[in-house]
Amino acid sequence: MKKDFKGSILELAKGDIAEYGGDAVVNAANNHFWMGSGVAGAIKRKGGTAIEQEAMSQGPMPVGSAVITSGGTLKARFVIHAAVMDQDLQTDGGKIAEATRSALTLAESRKLSSIALPALGTGVGGFPLGEAARVMMKEVVGVFSRPHSLRRVTFILYDAAAYQAFENELKNIKS
Repeated sequence: MKKDFKGSILELAKGDIAEYGGDAVVNAANNHFWMGSGVAGAIKRKGGTAIEQEAMSQGPMPVGSAVITSGGTLKARFVIHAAVMDQDLQTDGGKIAEATRSALTLAESRKLSSIALPALGTGVGGFPLGEAARVMMKEVVGVFSRPHSLRRVTFILYDAAAYQAFENELKNIKS
């Protein structure tokens, strides 16, 4: 499913974010940027441990911030590590919104045109899928409402439940 926002596309895809071939993928990170399981583990397995080493050398950072690393052996050129939780692995809507905004701002500062995001905070962080979809899409629509370099933002969702939650939210957004 996708919607056009005056030349910029917001789309949903089901699959493995580590297979994305655009400019950058977003990693659902902790603020120390060590990469364990979930999205981070998939990115590390596919892209190599150099991604984790590069990210960790930039941490720790406040929850809500983001850092960028190379994509290692991923198809994507970069990984943007969005810190949605601290070492306690707990998150909330405010942290997810801030981390999403930081990731998008970092992509914009690098003049990237395509980025893929997972459902931040919904795996290890245990945050509800529907609420994550609402919070994250609000941030993307905010970027699309002003001059920007991003032309394609893709939410890559691992399972049917996540896809359904984001699809429900996307249907309610006016383009």
